[in-house]
Amino acid sequence: MDTRFQMHQINPESYKVMAELERYVSGTGQSPQLRELIKIRASQLNGCAFCIDMHTKDARKQGETEQRIYGLNAWREAPFYTPEERAVLAFTEAVTLISEHQVPDDVYSEMQRYFDDKEISEMLMQIIAINAWNRIGITTKLMPPVDD
Repeated sequence: MDTRFQMHQINPESYKVMAELERYVSGTGQSPQLRELIKIRASQLNGCAFCIDMHTKDARKQGETEQRIYGLNAWREAPFYTPEERAVLAFTEAVTLISEHQVPDDVYSEMQRYFDDKEISEMLMQIIAINAWNRIGITTKLMPPVDD
């Protein structure tokens, strides 16, 4: 499969806007590990190979374990995620799959058990950002590099 085009080359202004959003969400209060779990899980749901590749590598650099990265696709059945992480992963899935339903009240209530409104809004923006990146990557057929 060939990449259709590179967004940063074809439309640098739009890419700058996305990069600015990414800069903002990267500077919020979530731990780098939690940000990567959000990015990986949304990318798995969306099927963005480029983003899955990038963010699993970034998660490892942030100290994430192989077990937790590999288990992320089945986080509900895996014992190695905290209650807070589970709330965020459920929220990530609900927002990413919002076309199928609304964000359920129980999912939102669980987030409120662990996070204040500002933290929730920051995570919401993180989820929105990775979903936008996924849509760019999938539409342009952005390919991950093949590791040697």
